[in-house]
Amino acid sequence: MQKKLLIHSYCKQFKMGGLSAGLDQMLIEAETNSISYLEYTINLFQAEALHREYNDAQKRLKAARLPRFHDLNSYDYTFENGLPKTSLNQLRELNWLDQIYNIILMGPSGIGKTFLAAGLCADAVQKGYKAYFRTMEEIISMLKLKDFTATAMADYKRLNKANLIVIDDIMLFPVEKQQAVALFNFINQVYEQTSFIVTTNKTPADWAVMLNDEVLATALLDRLLYHSEVINLSGKSFRLKNRKTIFESIN
Repeated sequence: MQKKLLIHSYCKQFKMGGLSAGLDQMLIEAETNSISYLEYTINLFQAEALHREYNDAQKRLKAARLPRFHDLNSYDYTFENGLPKTSLNQLRELNWLDQIYNIILMGPSGIGKTFLAAGLCADAVQKGYKAYFRTMEEIISMLKLKDFTATAMADYKRLNKANLIVIDDIMLFPVEKQQAVALFNFINQVYEQTSFIVTTNKTPADWAVMLNDEVLATALLDRLLYHSEVINLSGKSFRLKNRKTIFESIN
């Protein structure tokens, strides 16, 4: 018992929570199955490795800030929006992410752009990529506050090292000139090393109106469309089709 307490103490000192948590059970298994010292040692390290992998994944998920619904395994293929099942499966392989390609999801509101973007971001997180989901409003706010608050600066540094950044609802609202320039500078800084998923219900022509600057809009589109796959989605709003009512149905 004293020796086990000593091992737990060392685990705490060296921050090996996985090994500490699994120690008692592995000791029982070792005594019951008479496993070798080498196999026992491997089991200890495997327990610690799995523990750290799980914790790392949880940290990445928290930092990603995904919306509530993001599991593409629950994707409703009966909802027609112009994206075939084979295309979605190919996107989920994430080969485009390794090639630093961008995905542009265009189409009207309610057809699943955000859900698709969040789902692909979640897939990337699960596979070990540094992937983050942000609305355009959150990106603009972060750029505006990064020189004044530690939280915004931390997020800015995090996104600068990202493998994937989702910008949801880009150009949904008009953007002031100073904020538009900051957005361009940020994207220009990272676009050659970071993939983007952009969701928008605006056409490229609308971007110039939202930014009130055709030259800036063209430059921004040039960065995002460089090495990109533009996916035009269509159809009726999923939310409107499946909206709920507070009134009971009357027969």
